[in-house]
Amino acid sequence: MRTKGTLTSWNEERGYGFISPISGGKQVFVHIKAFKNRSRRPELGHIVTYNISSDQQGRPCAANATLTGDKLREQDKKKTGAAFIAIAVIFFGIVGAAVLVGKLPAIILVFYLALSLITFGAYALDKSAAQKGAWRTQESTLHFLSLAGGWPGALIAQQKLRHKSKKESFRFVFWVTVALNLSGFFWLFSAKGSETLNFLLQNIQRG
Repeated sequence: MRTKGTLTSWNEERGYGFISPISGGKQVFVHIKAFKNRSRRPELGHIVTYNISSDQQGRPCAANATLTGDKLREQDKKKTGAAFIAIAVIFFGIVGAAVLVGKLPAIILVFYLALSLITFGAYALDKSAAQKGAWRTQESTLHFLSLAGGWPGALIAQQKLRHKSKKESFRFVFWVTVALNLSGFFWLFSAKGSETLNFLLQNIQRG
């Protein structure tokens, strides 16, 4: 039989919390893996429906949990996720076009692609660590990778892995890093930016 309750405790970093049954009684432990649809992250106050199960120690816990409204919002979430991924794809298209017409050296495209792959991997490792309760990647590291040029990979990872896509404080800083990186990227098209880039590349080739 399905039970309904309110999520009254949630540890986002460790991926678990407690549900208070609406009918009363003791709180029930729930892990992020118990949620069938992970299109959005659980938050305090969410109404949850679930089955009562037990863990390996015989303690009661929630299983097959769903957040109220998930089915209604799933399509909207997919559209939003696709839009964010499209931003990353369009950016790579812009960089590629700039390389083809000779406005930027090919190393810039290689740099963004490589750093995006590294950043995607960092997000994947962090999510895996969160689910296992292992050592996490610091948020400052993820932000540094985005600032350096890995933000397209971060954007794709947030949507594909459903990781760091809901935490408002993290996303605010993330978009600041995107804005700063894009400012630097478009500065490369200016006379001063082009001159500086050529100077750096020449020194790298010599050294």
